[in-house]
Amino acid sequence: MFKKVLKPFFQNNFLLFLILVVGSISWSLVMFKSGLVYPFGMGFWGANGHDGVWHIAIINSLAKGSWQMPVFAGEVLRNYHFGFDLVVAALFVISKIPIQNLYFQVIPPLLAIAIGGLTYLFVKQVSSKSSALWSVFFVYFGGSLGWLVTLVRTGEIGGESMFWAQQAVSTLINPPFALSLLILLLGLILLTKLEKGLNTVYFLIVIFLFGLVGQVKVYAGILVICGLFVLALYSFLKDKKVFHLKIFLGASLVFVITLFPFLKNSSNFLILNPFWFLETMMGLSDRFYWPKFYEAMVNYRLGNIWLKGGIAYFVAFIIFWYGNLGTRAVSEIVLAKWLLEFKKLQSWQVFIGTIIFLGVLIPLAFVQKGTPWNTIQFFYYSLFFLALLGGIGMEVINKKINLKARIISSCAIVFFTLPTTISTLWSHYLPARPPTKLSHAELAALDFLSKEPEGIILTYPFDKQKAKEALIDPPRPLYLYESTAYVSAFSGKSVYLEDEVNLEITGYNWQERREKVENFLQTADKNVARLFLIENSISYIYWIKGQRALLGEGQLGLVKIFENEEVDIYKVVK
Repeated sequence: MFKKVLKPFFQNNFLLFLILVVGSISWSLVMFKSGLVYPFGMGFWGANGHDGVWHIAIINSLAKGSWQMPVFAGEVLRNYHFGFDLVVAALFVISKIPIQNLYFQVIPPLLAIAIGGLTYLFVKQVSSKSSALWSVFFVYFGGSLGWLVTLVRTGEIGGESMFWAQQAVSTLINPPFALSLLILLLGLILLTKLEKGLNTVYFLIVIFLFGLVGQVKVYAGILVICGLFVLALYSFLKDKKVFHLKIFLGASLVFVITLFPFLKNSSNFLILNPFWFLETMMGLSDRFYWPKFYEAMVNYRLGNIWLKGGIAYFVAFIIFWYGNLGTRAVSEIVLAKWLLEFKKLQSWQVFIGTIIFLGVLIPLAFVQKGTPWNTIQFFYYSLFFLALLGGIGMEVINKKINLKARIISSCAIVFFTLPTTISTLWSHYLPARPPTKLSHAELAALDFLSKEPEGIILTYPFDKQKAKEALIDPPRPLYLYESTAYVSAFSGKSVYLEDEVNLEITGYNWQERREKVENFLQTADKNVARLFLIENSISYIYWIKGQRALLGEGQLGLVKIFENEEVDIYKVVK
């Protein structure tokens, strides 16, 4: 069976095999080292110290059959697309492979190989084998021109997200994004097959794939529904067909049914704030940073100097566009051809073109409530599909030049593409010591808690100022890194208040709860303190050495049940 599946990929095609293997390894390296135990404890590289830990907490909760928000005990999970986490939870229940190993070591290479393979199948289906090979290359290795800027400025190679967007190498840092790409590719492959003849099974699968992708990644869901709407309108106006309208209506229904029940008070998900990314790209020192240009463009806008302001913002957009695109700019050849032959476009071209356009437009016009830069994730889908079109663009170029010119242009494309991947891996994911860790002592304490009866855990509030001032060589402990979900993630229990970052994004009133915790810690009235513990059903208190309340443990009705060199755990006597 496996021979039949793999034969279309690798028969007489060593180059495809090589790109898939190297590309999948490069993608997986951003995840693979995290979640493993080293002499200093469990290490977390890159964003895994926050985002990866958050997913593990959610997966743990879902695996127990709970819809509770694990970092805000007593409240249900809402305003969050948990499709990926639900899939991993199911795999954990079936396989019993530890969740952190599934998340960091097992699933990443499977996703990477699948995305590369489906990219090849789709592009080969709509274009050619040569285009498909280039598309797979761009999907795996597409990078920004940030490395060129840092090379000129400092003599070093870096700057992956200098123009705000993460690049191909970091795809698996955001596993729901990666899974959404897999779903989109499957949907597109089946959609193009449906163009050749109606198949009821394929038709229903396409509807469910495009409808469910929003529960995996809401940004993808919004873009897909908009893409299907434009496709349905185009198809009806051009050929009076309602086939795509049926897909749009079916997918929209699935999207609403699977996502909207978990939304609450999310009407301000997007806030109108035009050109925030262009301004911050120019004004922030960790981005492109051109302060004089930033001051000029903002002053033109504030002073209503429209002509100069328009030119300034256009220049900023060009820097944003080509800075992020890098060598994937060859996709513009394809986009230009589509515009010239607008009335002849195929369904997949209309669909992808709409996603690319909206993926650029939405972050240029809106920011996200709570965490404004999250809106850039719409643009990730533009970059992905531009990578696909980049492969087709290379085919167009190669048909017009001779063999010698093809070799030179191909080498130049590879040379200017790879530095982003190499520099990002080398500087962020391959160093021996990560930025953050969970010490052996904390791992032992959390393992102890995981075996205790169910109950809500109270932790000490994250102290941002203390974390900022802490003079600790990496890896620093998670409690001095960022407000994360690590106690919930590795104890498997709900925490009263943890990971304020994601609580802000998902719209919980965490500030009020934090105020209650701080009052509990500072009160000298033992009746008030005891009432807080009882009313909020607190069963355990997890404190790092040095953390404590004003009142003593005896006054609070606490019994110590665990202690080591770093952690004290107390049980609340009811």
